Amino acid sequence: MNTQGFLAPTLRSATAATLAASGYIHAQLYTDGYRFIRVIGPLFLLQASASLALAALLLIGTPPLPLRIAGAGVALGALGGFTASRTVGVFGFTEHGLQPAPQAALGLLAECGTLVLLVIWQVTVTRQHRTGPPPASAPREVAAAPALPGPAEGPLADHAIREHLRQRLG
Repeated sequence: MNTQGFLAPTLRSATAATLAASGYIHAQLYTDGYRFIRVIGPLFLLQASASLALAALLLIGTPPLPLRIAGAGVALGALGGFTASRTVGVFGFTEHGLQPAPQAALGLLAECGTLVLLVIWQVTVTRQHRTGPPPASAPREVAAAPALPGPAEGPLADHAIREHLRQRLG
């Protein structure tokens, strides 16, 4: 297997793993007591649900571009909420440092890891589109297609194509 053929599934799986880790951490915090915090509790549940759903969709092979965008949004939202809760507060809720430990630090690692993996994945996809598809492992014989009549329009063109096919196919 060539490097490009191995890289995309690896990035897909690794991104799914970091999203799932973030979702699990937020779900755990929700059940451990955040569910009783007005507004914040439902936001933790929403973040956990979105992260776990995106991880599952990545693993089952849903088209990746919308998922990469959604994954980046979820990770950025979680990081934004984390930062706001330690600076200006979120809906009156504030925390300090890396509390609760170790979930805060693990969540930061998971969300930053998600963003790093998504950037690498997007750069890889962009480079593949610029350079074209990877070369095939073995060259194939391709039969030359019969030449069609030159460009023409209207009923005469249809007649010419039909006549050409009749001659070729008998």
